[in-house]
Amino acid sequence: MAEALLEREHTVFVGGKWKTGRGSERLEVIDPSSGGVLARVQAGGAEDVEKAAQAAGRAFDGWKRSTGAARAQYLRGFARGLKSRKNILVRVQMHNNGKPRLEAEIDVDDAIACFDYYATLAEGLDGRQDMRVDHAGGTHFGLVRHEPVGPVGMIVPWNFPLVTSAWKIAPALAAGCTAVMKTSEMTPLNELVYGDIATEIGLPAGVLNIVTGGADVGVALTRAPELRKISFTGSNMIGAKVMAAVSGRCLPVSLELGGKSPIIVTADADIDQAVSCIMGGVFFNAGQMCSATSRLIVDKSIEPRLIEALVDKTRALKVGSPFEDGTEMGPLTTAAQCHKVLWMIAEAKSDGLDCLTGGGAIDRDGHFVKPTIFRDVPHAHSIWRDEIFGPVLATTTVSSDEEAIAVANDTDYGLVGSVVSVDWSRGKAIADRIEAGQIWINTPQIVYPDSAWGGFKQSGIGRELGPWGLSGYQGVKHILSET
Repeated sequence: MAEALLEREHTVFVGGKWKTGRGSERLEVIDPSSGGVLARVQAGGAEDVEKAAQAAGRAFDGWKRSTGAARAQYLRGFARGLKSRKNILVRVQMHNNGKPRLEAEIDVDDAIACFDYYATLAEGLDGRQDMRVDHAGGTHFGLVRHEPVGPVGMIVPWNFPLVTSAWKIAPALAAGCTAVMKTSEMTPLNELVYGDIATEIGLPAGVLNIVTGGADVGVALTRAPELRKISFTGSNMIGAKVMAAVSGRCLPVSLELGGKSPIIVTADADIDQAVSCIMGGVFFNAGQMCSATSRLIVDKSIEPRLIEALVDKTRALKVGSPFEDGTEMGPLTTAAQCHKVLWMIAEAKSDGLDCLTGGGAIDRDGHFVKPTIFRDVPHAHSIWRDEIFGPVLATTTVSSDEEAIAVANDTDYGLVGSVVSVDWSRGKAIADRIEAGQIWINTPQIVYPDSAWGGFKQSGIGRELGPWGLSGYQGVKHILSET
């Protein structure tokens, strides 16, 4: 059944119909466990984006005037469609991203939960309209309405297919926006299923449009005159280009960008719990997470015991193909990312940093990197300061909670952070002072649809998920009248 998603003749979904992309190239979709070609996909091009944006523009008026309850039914249809295809989607994630089965299952379940959550919010939208404001000291009253911003463009990354797209599509459609989504050129296969489901549930033509392709498709998306907002998830380098591209028209943007996030382990922490949180924060998805807590800040009084336990667990971590029994960490998804990570590791080793374990590639086909830990990393070094997007942990020691907070906040990023402490109040006090958008205390990185996702500093603009994700696709209208 997974083969049906690997052998697509049509890979552009515009105006409710599948079409052959008009781009100049065929994209090679790679299986990172072997480095072999998994599928070849005809790319879309600028002309496809133009048609898709026009279709989204035509569909907008009717979609925005539909009730929230009606839109909710379509969102629940997407959730059902994903659920019925779960086994197929999981296998494609394993093939195309190299995710172990458990990680691939979490991704699909997260996407399903996101559509169900925003269906519930959509059902409550109509009751929120025309909320009355009695203005003090005058004879006027106001009515407040929350209205969709218009057709929106979406650019999603390769590390979490289905998930990051659900985080954009579900709230946008719930709010009454229409959308044009660009899939990643590295991992387009799973997200094309949204077009299949749209057809299956009878979504009005043009409400959701999908274009595969590379940078030229992204550029065309930022230039499409019908689109009134761009939502982007990816690197800071590309995010800056997106922001610059729409600045001439002063379009709103939401940007979910990079991170170099801390995990603080206090002197009273439980060692086993700390090791579990550290490893999940840097080795889940082979470290290919903007939220990777790749800077370990540990109290020096427990550092030797923690490092010993952490290194033992890391060396025991089974790295391999997701189709091999017992695999806990898969390959990096792309060859380019694998080369970048290996280059950064080599640079750190040549600079004399203390590599406790890992430190290179695994000798086999595919994009495999050993889980790597560098100890006592100088805070000016690139391994400490720059986002690596791979299974590489840098550690340092501190003498107090105050010092830990200062070291944690000494970064250009502010996406997430973690704290491990037996004393919850102590952990909460530290979490309050970490400059980041989401903090976990004594728990792995769990993200719920009704939480807030986004960062401070250079980690982005705006928030996804929760009611904040919905409001990102709405504008506030205030109607004033005399009593």
